[in-house]
Amino acid sequence: MENNSQNPDPNNINIELNEEVASGVYSNLALVNHSPSEFVLDFIQLMPGVQQAKVRSRVILAPLHAKRILAALEQNISNYEQQYGEIKELEPFILGSSNVQA
Repeated sequence: MENNSQNPDPNNINIELNEEVASGVYSNLALVNHSPSEFVLDFIQLMPGVQQAKVRSRVILAPLHAKRILAALEQNISNYEQQYGEIKELEPFILGSSNVQA
């Protein structure tokens, strides 16, 4: 009997996306922190005129995966700007010593 749970192509990954995750989370602020072993990305929703912001999602990554995500974002932003035009910064970008806000 053949085992259907094994994927014959190791480069082909089956990804499951449930309805709750598929609906996504809105974020208009992100904080990035790191330690020697991981990067922590907090995605935050900040409402105008409200001082309290809520972390909507936290993603913890190994350094290699953080670098791969950076490369993927750079490529996708380049593709986006070629298709729709340059994304212009409206507010100054804030850099901190241990975190980056975006």
